[in-house]
Amino acid sequence: MKLLSAFLKLVRWPNLVFIALTQVMFKYCVLQPIFQRAALTPNIQGVSFVLIILSYVFIAAAGYIINDYFDLNIDQVNKPDKVIIARVIRRRWALAWHIILSVLGILFSLYVDLRSGSKIAGFSAFCCVILLFFYSTTLKKKFLIGNIMVSAITAWPIIALTWFEGNQFFIYQSRAGNLQIDKIFRLTVLYTSFAFIISLIREVVKDMEDVEGDRRYGCKTMPIVWGYNAAKVFVAVWLVVLIALIVTTQAYVMRFGWWFSVIYAVVLIIGPLLTVGKKLTTAQSPSEYHKLSSLIKLVMLTGILSMSFFLIYS
Repeated sequence: MKLLSAFLKLVRWPNLVFIALTQVMFKYCVLQPIFQRAALTPNIQGVSFVLIILSYVFIAAAGYIINDYFDLNIDQVNKPDKVIIARVIRRRWALAWHIILSVLGILFSLYVDLRSGSKIAGFSAFCCVILLFFYSTTLKKKFLIGNIMVSAITAWPIIALTWFEGNQFFIYQSRAGNLQIDKIFRLTVLYTSFAFIISLIREVVKDMEDVEGDRRYGCKTMPIVWGYNAAKVFVAVWLVVLIALIVTTQAYVMRFGWWFSVIYAVVLIIGPLLTVGKKLTTAQSPSEYHKLSSLIKLVMLTGILSMSFFLIYS
């Protein structure tokens, strides 16, 4: 039981739940109603959809493992009480699990290609595995590049679902002009932007938390290169952009009487983001930055759950 608990912590199981939940919510709350109104069936259904979820969950888990594998020395400085590799799980077993989960993730996506004819799921999964590996070995220590890459991969599962349907869009359009392809792409851009920006904010806040170990082992993160104040300004700018995006979206849906959506966004998304901005100005210790990181993760969850309004008001 101790080993299982350690393994689940190693693969960041709450984050894996977020990945699966994001894809389920986007599929059934955003994409599915649009296809149903056009009396059409999405390309990725049933077993194929389950395998796509498992593929990205396994690849993400493999990415967390290999990241901790190469970050062992840094983690022993930043969070010595949370180190799992070499303390609970042997290094060679961690590497083995990284390989197993990565291969399974790619194979699941390749099988989806065979079932659905998407032709890009396997290639997409392979690219994610490679990028996560190079992030852990090299890119994480590079100024801003690692933050941007992780944020892009965080947003990718949303893009992927739309992309995997992409080879069907023109076929559907020729058969039924009432499939709202433009709406699909607008909502994809909306939630991709939300996922990317909030992930970028959280990554920089986490860098502020981990400065001590990162500096000791030569990482060039934003707080180290620019300093804390400049990093806080960077985060504040993106907070403003994100809040502006949400306010604009809610102002638009308000015209259609989506009042519960507006109240939800103000109380559970915009409010916490404003709290992050306020507390960021006075934060100094790693524990304070950790609390901010946790609050941002909570906003990620409320952002994911906001997709339900597209089903409620469809």
